[in-house]
Amino acid sequence: MPLKVTCWGNRSVRVEHIYRYPVKGLSAESLAEVHLDPGEPLPGDRRFALAQGDAPFDEAAPFWLQKQHFAMLMKNERLAELHAAWDDRREVLVIRPPAGPALTASTATEDGRREIATWLTAFLGPEARGVPRFVTSPGFSFSDHRNKVVSLINLASLASLENAMGRSLDKLRFRANVYFSGLPAWAEFDWVGRSIELGGATLTITKRIPRCPATEVNPVTARRDCNPVDGLREAFGHPDLGVYGRVEDGGRVAVGDAIVLREATP
Repeated sequence: MPLKVTCWGNRSVRVEHIYRYPVKGLSAESLAEVHLDPGEPLPGDRRFALAQGDAPFDEAAPFWLQKQHFAMLMKNERLAELHAAWDDRREVLVIRPPAGPALTASTATEDGRREIATWLTAFLGPEARGVPRFVTSPGFSFSDHRNKVVSLINLASLASLENAMGRSLDKLRFRANVYFSGLPAWAEFDWVGRSIELGGATLTITKRIPRCPATEVNPVTARRDCNPVDGLREAFGHPDLGVYGRVEDGGRVAVGDAIVLREATP
């Protein structure tokens, strides 16, 4: 089926930021570029999670579970105090707390993952349930979405929410993979069910992203200081910010790359 390219007047829609979140609930890592593969999330995104002691997650036979089975910002805002960095080549995770020594441990060995679990459990204190495990499984993503997707946020939509709430909102509250500029606020919702060229990759936009109380947590202060979900509902009549995309054709995506909407012609 032939394709035509849809443009937005003289607007240039481009990638401004790319982030991955190697450990579910922990800090973002900024990337200059990434290679996307068909049917996969950003490489290394939500690769690890701290499974609560009562979570029925089996690393040998992984299956998607709702986020309450894991340490996450919606319930454990103190996680925002931690700065995590994962070296995917050496398979080493470094976690720096607001005070005291950092943890450096291997994510590739059982002993290393046990050390990370023990450290995070002690940090969470009474918020830890049972004996938590630091878990991973090849090819598995601990995303809030049961399918493997890439999340995108239009910075104009975020600015529109900021204006409605009368305050600034750190974009990392919303933990997206790609933040882009050049599109009118909320126009990205019209992408659902359609395809976009994201740099050298092609994505099908599958759905809008409904937001949860995790967005209440300020990633700088680790405190709940506002309610973006209420702000969205009151100002716009919905709780959504951003869209999910499924990678159809892989390719390189870099900061500064163009985003182009593709439409199938009859």
